[in-house]
Amino acid sequence: MNVVTEEISNRPKAHLYAFDIEDYLQSNGSVGQLQISQYDLIGQKKDFITFMASRRFKMKQHIQEHFPLSLQAEAEALLIGSREQMPSDMQNAYQTLGITHLFAISGLHVALIVWLMYEMMIRSGIRRETANWVLIIALPLYALLAGGAPSVWRSVSVTEIVLISMLFQRKIAIEDAFSLSIIGFVFLTPWIIFQIGFQLSYLAAFSLIYSSILLKSSQSYLIHSFIITAVCQLIVYPILLYHFYEISISSFLANLVFVPLFSFLILPLNLLLLVLTFLLPFLSNILFIIYEPSRNLLDIFILNLATLPFQMWNPMKPQPWMILLAYINVLVVLLSLERKKKVFLNSLFFFFTLVVIQVAPYMDSSTRITFVNVGQGDCVLIEMPYRKQVIMIDTGGLLRFDQEMWKQTNEPYEIGRQIVLPFLKGKGINTIDTLIITHADADHMEGAEEVLRGVKVKEIHITPGSAGKEVMDDLWMEIEKQRIPIYEKKAGDMILSDYFLFQYLYPMEEIYEGNNDSLVLSMRNNNFHGLFIGDLEEQGELDLVEHYSKGIQQIDVLKVGHHGSKTSSNELFLTLVQPRLAIIPAGFENRYGHPHPEVVERLKELRIPYLQTGTDGTIEVEINKSGDMFVTIHD
Repeated sequence: MNVVTEEISNRPKAHLYAFDIEDYLQSNGSVGQLQISQYDLIGQKKDFITFMASRRFKMKQHIQEHFPLSLQAEAEALLIGSREQMPSDMQNAYQTLGITHLFAISGLHVALIVWLMYEMMIRSGIRRETANWVLIIALPLYALLAGGAPSVWRSVSVTEIVLISMLFQRKIAIEDAFSLSIIGFVFLTPWIIFQIGFQLSYLAAFSLIYSSILLKSSQSYLIHSFIITAVCQLIVYPILLYHFYEISISSFLANLVFVPLFSFLILPLNLLLLVLTFLLPFLSNILFIIYEPSRNLLDIFILNLATLPFQMWNPMKPQPWMILLAYINVLVVLLSLERKKKVFLNSLFFFFTLVVIQVAPYMDSSTRITFVNVGQGDCVLIEMPYRKQVIMIDTGGLLRFDQEMWKQTNEPYEIGRQIVLPFLKGKGINTIDTLIITHADADHMEGAEEVLRGVKVKEIHITPGSAGKEVMDDLWMEIEKQRIPIYEKKAGDMILSDYFLFQYLYPMEEIYEGNNDSLVLSMRNNNFHGLFIGDLEEQGELDLVEHYSKGIQQIDVLKVGHHGSKTSSNELFLTLVQPRLAIIPAGFENRYGHPHPEVVERLKELRIPYLQTGTDGTIEVEINKSGDMFVTIHD
């Protein structure tokens, strides 16, 4: 294949808590990205890895052709490690219950396959040494078919080391096998230690290896299962908080039920059904008729179970020192349980650490205004001191256009779910006191539906007349479902606050006509004045000049109107407000050319410093107790 490429421009990531493509590439041993602008197929590479990849693809096609549609996503996840087809609502439910790991091919799958293959060979009269050699050769092939995730290679490599040691009649201790496995991985691919799957897989495995005394303390299966779940959860919870900012509280109970259910029923059934689709298709079809309805009922049960409240603990993304303290606590607690000494005292120390992580964001005495990089859209988060009040202005969103078929995905990209919610979770924000939708444009409110599903919103403010717009339909359904109070606001209305005077300056009428009816919010006290004007254009800005000429002079921060388009940022308006800093929420290399060169030139002529979210990244303005303003760029 002849390929013409060009280097991808340096686009800043959305925010501190967003997926970082640079870190991901580095953890996989890559050094950068290239964008293909033209290619010609001149041949097909033929090697062993390509052959195994084609076998995996064939296996996926076989599952899609022979398994019922409702069972395909599960079969692909359990059998070949592909979770691409799993619906987002089911993935969210599994995350809430803390059982996502059941769909990651790991030690359970490898152990079951090794046991089945070994028993079949022994019962067929094959010598043990021969059976071991067959497994040594077959397991790496299975790892390639299963997608080669860290958890797969961890299980396969450890098993390979143990089998090889048995062949040489020098059986190796399991902890030594795990250590050799880690050394081998780090030697071959050093950056793998930064992969979340690698970290979680080895931590969980080592926690079980070194908890043998605890596991032997009871013969009860229920207690045994609870100890396994508790030890694994304790050892990985700091890493889970660091990477995902939340953990499932219900996982302790959910795993007691679902681990044995998947281990001894669902996984073996999927393996059996896969074999039967090759050997006896008519029999597999009969089993599908029996299995599919019951499996669908289980999915419904899981979805309903996941809707129960208070299942997730979302304090914030912990600081490195908190992670260190948490791991010291975990080790101390596990040692005290093993030795049965000072269990109560060390448990108190453990819960004290949890309290520290929980209350940390509520100790901040500063006011923080964050302009989130949501691409070509608006999203502003305002946090009062000690987080006594949280206000969000717009939620970002996408203006969706028709795409070529190959660019379309099963799950559409959603700004609210994939950008805004991770930002809120990373900051430990579970409640928004007031959500302001400045106007009914998709790039300002399309993400609101996902925000409402992810955090509690106490009330919503909208501009008069905008509720009836078609773009608001999905959001309106979610508002009614959750029974969230919604209020139309206009000039003169207030938002009560202990720290600032929040006043709406616009619109002045109740007929909604678009951008020039955006809600305009003034935020001020003796030390700071901020102005957030939605997509207000020139006429709206001139109205503000006419009615508030004294009230909006020389402000501190201006959220520039309509992404810096040519139709906004009137010179008279900018001259009057003369902000210390202007923020332009506009996407990286957006198709509209925002901010318009004339607007940029105008800002420069007026000596107004400005930042753009799409090129600079998420921008945080901090106002401390003394009234000093600090600006931080998170790129």
